[in-house]
Amino acid sequence: MKQKLDLDTWNRKEHFLFFKQMDEPFYGITTTIDCTQAYTKAKALGISFFSYYLHKTLAAVNAIENFRYRIIEDEVYLFDVIDASATVMREDKTFGFSYMASAEDPIDFAQIVQTEIERIQTTTGIFTREYPDNLIHFSALPWINFTSLSHARSFTWPDSCPKISFGKLTEENGKKSIPISVHVHHGLVDGYHVGLFIERLQQLMNE
Repeated sequence: MKQKLDLDTWNRKEHFLFFKQMDEPFYGITTTIDCTQAYTKAKALGISFFSYYLHKTLAAVNAIENFRYRIIEDEVYLFDVIDASATVMREDKTFGFSYMASAEDPIDFAQIVQTEIERIQTTTGIFTREYPDNLIHFSALPWINFTSLSHARSFTWPDSCPKISFGKLTEENGKKSIPISVHVHHGLVDGYHVGLFIERLQQLMNE
């Protein structure tokens, strides 16, 4: 479900119109998330760390209203729930875009993730199905402890989905951490809201 915002009464109208006209309205940040407790919790639950941190990422996304805004035909909509389209690698090292619906329980979500990973293995190409608008674009680069990241984008394609990427899990002095990159449309999301998202994600990873 979604609701259209009244731009004339929206306090971000001027910000939205200003950034919407730009060739590149997206900006990004990179930071590090402490995942010491999260990694232990995932192993205790018997689920993959990937599905665990994606589950927490979606929970944090859905907790921050600005991350649930999407632009559709020049109108701004607020979605009730945001799901994920994650890149999934196949055995031949190509990848396909998946669709993973949000779920409250991490074990239920892990099953959704595993089922979708298995489905992608039977497909070819990038686009493997139709995709709804209520998505984040998600990717994992478990081989790279990156300190910055950029995305391939067509400036003419009307895109407003946040793009969230995780890097390589590293450990130092008993503390596990992982880099995260967050790219968002500035007409919808400011640095303050990215800060709220990172703060909420860290809280969830510490549970």
